[in-house]
Amino acid sequence: MVYSLRVIAFFAALLAGVSAHPLEKRGMVTVPIAKTTVPSGTTRLLGHEDRVRAAEFVAGRYGTGLTATSTSDAASVSATNALDTYTMQVAVGTSGQTFNLLIDTGSSNTWVGAATKYEPSSSSKSTGDSVTVSYGSGEFSGKEYTDTVDLGNGLVITKQSIGAATSSQGFEGVDGIIGIGPSDLTEDTVSRTQIVPTVTDNLFSQGTIAQEVIGIYFAPTTENGDVNGELTFGGVDTSKTTSAINYVPITQTSPANAYWGIDQTISYGNTQLLASAGIVDTGTTLVLLATDAFDAYMAAIPGSAVDENSGLLEIPAAAVSSLQTLNFNIGGTNYAFTATDQLLDQSLNTFYGGSADAYYSVVADLGSPSGQGLDFINGYLFLERFYSVFDTTNNQVGFATTANS
Repeated sequence: MVYSLRVIAFFAALLAGVSAHPLEKRGMVTVPIAKTTVPSGTTRLLGHEDRVRAAEFVAGRYGTGLTATSTSDAASVSATNALDTYTMQVAVGTSGQTFNLLIDTGSSNTWVGAATKYEPSSSSKSTGDSVTVSYGSGEFSGKEYTDTVDLGNGLVITKQSIGAATSSQGFEGVDGIIGIGPSDLTEDTVSRTQIVPTVTDNLFSQGTIAQEVIGIYFAPTTENGDVNGELTFGGVDTSKTTSAINYVPITQTSPANAYWGIDQTISYGNTQLLASAGIVDTGTTLVLLATDAFDAYMAAIPGSAVDENSGLLEIPAAAVSSLQTLNFNIGGTNYAFTATDQLLDQSLNTFYGGSADAYYSVVADLGSPSGQGLDFINGYLFLERFYSVFDTTNNQVGFATTANS
């Protein structure tokens, strides 16, 4: 059997990260989480920002390199709602330096240092390589290290490859990213390196988890300090689900298949809006639809129009009571996104650049027509209603209903 140099390099990197004494596999551990308060006075033009991110996904560039020169065991750790994404606390190095990192299924590099500078400790080892990653509305550049990474509750990774930012933009209020997308997205991000094993890759290769599976539970809340989710490595937390988990294979359609891409049909009431491929992404806030599908959704809501300031779809008060269910059919299973689900919590209106007493939809324009190979993004406001599973072992994505559905 002949292996490509890329595959050989990837497995060599995995083996290099395996400790001589692998950590004992652990059972499921559930850890509560709390919301992070955004910086005072911050305004996010959400409709516009999500479209910038989406454009990079459609082009196949999001989370990729620029020019870098030189019944399984499971454990759940905490994730925090920062209003426009989710974050978790990660400790790095023997000094236990802690970073607040965005949880991103749309990228795969893990890096720190945007807000809090990385301080090498006795477990740190410089690889001598540089790292550069573009995220559409932001990017970072820095130096690559290997170090001990502690995700909490005994999920400790030795020799994890991490980036230490020397410059970054677009990451105000957080320290970096924990990338849990497909590992191929790390290609060409680190000099002299083909593919960088993700934190999930290393948890599996070091024997800490039995399956390369991530279960995500996000619970909607607007109260700072409320428990609102968990991230489970190695399996799923069925105590958070109210149905069986239904799995679908990663789509074969490009560029969606480079990410956690699925095929789905979306209908508003009895009107089908689209049937195509797109992605599931924790780093996107809204539910984004291809422009023609979004236009059909907007046309079905009398008097609705896009607010130029926020980029969000404003719904007349008179039309709120007649909103119909937005149905997501994934692998033959229907996931109902109710009228209430479609409305942004009014307490967040001004944070997202809107008017305090207006009604806004969380469904927005992707910014490109259908037929591009990535025609929707199910962002975290969708994932707050449904439990999601990202299964690298079986190359599939799963969903289940929760008490929030």
